[in-house]
Amino acid sequence: MWSAILIREARLRAGLTQQELAARSGRERSVIARWEQGAVAPSLEALLDIIQACGFDLPLELAARDDSANERLRKNARLSPERRVQRLLQARAKTG
Repeated sequence: MWSAILIREARLRAGLTQQELAARSGRERSVIARWEQGAVAPSLEALLDIIQACGFDLPLELAARDDSANERLRKNARLSPERRVQRLLQARAKTG
């Protein structure tokens, strides 16, 4: 879960314990722990509140979706491992 990773990262970067974050955010330490473990996902509003309590902002914005990398990955996945290695070596030879 992305929220678990974000909460833990923000807390650690802020140098806070779970108990300290709980005190700052007005939430129970056990709730913070469950969110960090990914056992429960916070609402978007709660996630933003927790990130802010750590002293950070998590800017959200809409962006056009770009799936072009996914199509390249699907094509490469269909290649044999030997062919993938050959393509990698060819690409490195061009840039090296």
